[in-house]
Amino acid sequence: MRVMRCLDSEGNVRLGTPAGPDAAEELRLTENGGYERTGRMVTLKKYLPPVEPPAVFCIGLNYRDHAGETGMAPPEYPIVFMKNPASVTGHLEHIVLPSSCRDPLQADYEVELAVIIGKAARNVGRDEALSYVKGYTVANDVSARIWQKKAGGGQWVRGKSFDTFCPLGPYLVTADEVPDPGNLELALTLNGTVMQNSHTSRMIFSVAELISYLSEDTTLLPDTVILTGTPEGVGFARKPPVFLQPGDHLELTVGHLGTLENRVV
Repeated sequence: MRVMRCLDSEGNVRLGTPAGPDAAEELRLTENGGYERTGRMVTLKKYLPPVEPPAVFCIGLNYRDHAGETGMAPPEYPIVFMKNPASVTGHLEHIVLPSSCRDPLQADYEVELAVIIGKAARNVGRDEALSYVKGYTVANDVSARIWQKKAGGGQWVRGKSFDTFCPLGPYLVTADEVPDPGNLELALTLNGTVMQNSHTSRMIFSVAELISYLSEDTTLLPDTVILTGTPEGVGFARKPPVFLQPGDHLELTVGHLGTLENRVV
């Protein structure tokens, strides 16, 4: 099922499943944490992020080709960093280039498969890891490269955590509709030009491996989001580099999870 959070015509937050360009059928949560249809229609005013995550874990260099284009060796263990949950924004919302990104402005795009945890996970084995997944969505790990590489003191969190730097959406696709998260195509277009085009089968660490690794002696709370890494084609690695500019239009797709669209301002 496709599950969206949205504002209705009266400004109320609703759960729904798409029923047209400006409409959704309202959903309600069941006792077991699932969703059921109410039969009531909602006029869609605005998309919201599919969840309000308590934490956003991210994985760096999880595609060999991306590691290669950065000049770095593929990692032996997952490279983990985090984004501020306040950086999360939704489908059709603006990505705002911050004035503090330093000169020159070097904001970049990264299409990623995002995993949404459905129940508290701690010390989860790989064989059971996918049973802890509520669903999947499309993510853009927007990155201020100057902050990531220099101004952030060598840490990645600061350059990844500016407001609006974590678009998610357009909705959550429940786990039962994604039997194999390692079999999804990823693509990103910038102003209609394909910049990234890959497949989750090329990930170094699978979704199950990542959940197991992140949950070692660490509780992953419900609605925690895991960004699983980006493939090759990012802007800073291109010759010449390509960075986001005001007016740019981004479209990101992952398998059948929908298309996440945002404009840059």
